[in-house]
Amino acid sequence: MPKSDDETLDRRPLHERMAADLRDEIMSGDLPPASSLPSTQRLKDRFGVSNATVQKALQILKDERLAIGRAGASVTVREHQQETVRPADFGKPAEPGESYPWLTEATKRGKRGSIHLLSVGEVRPPRDVAHRLGLSEEGTAIVREQVLSHDGEPVELVSSYYPLELAQGTALAEPRKIRGGTPALLAEMGHRPRLTVDRVSARVPTQKQYEALRLPTDLPILRTLRVVYSDGDRPIEVTVMAKAGHLYELQYEFE
Repeated sequence: MPKSDDETLDRRPLHERMAADLRDEIMSGDLPPASSLPSTQRLKDRFGVSNATVQKALQILKDERLAIGRAGASVTVREHQQETVRPADFGKPAEPGESYPWLTEATKRGKRGSIHLLSVGEVRPPRDVAHRLGLSEEGTAIVREQVLSHDGEPVELVSSYYPLELAQGTALAEPRKIRGGTPALLAEMGHRPRLTVDRVSARVPTQKQYEALRLPTDLPILRTLRVVYSDGDRPIEVTVMAKAGHLYELQYEFE
């Protein structure tokens, strides 16, 4: 049954619709970094709105770190507003003595990478995680929650889950950082990662994600559900990663 006209209308407030169109032009490169956004008068004419509506739309883009400027002056597109992340750069175990790949890659990009460990403990995982770990209805796992940052700005909230029989009694279950990262530790324990499967979706952020990533609005996050398998297709790690969707994109390469 076809939808009525009322059902197909964009019901968002006008300033949010304005910001959405301008955001798309910024992220697609039609409004490149360091370029000026159209003047207030041009935006008023284009969208048929008041000066106050234009200012509210521009404030959204400033809050999202896509634009910069002050009232009464021109507003420009910020440099490096969306960064490309290659998941393949982070899946391999670090060599002995090397830092966790996240920190190494940050240095290559001219940034200061840091990892803040939020918590470590035994929990009942979300159902999709438990299913991929092969847990029973009441099964539990060890979870390690961390925030990864660049130059003090949070980039990703990471929650990694491990089977109890694998993690208990090891550094995985201890509330401390692991030199070289968990892939290196798992390899040392005889569980070298052999296959990684990512499932990427867009989600409205949860309260925890909103706060941990310091999100300015409820723009979607990129949620990656990653399953790491070792020998015999044994799942040894399931990780949920959340990034701000308007600041980061994922790049996958195939042959």
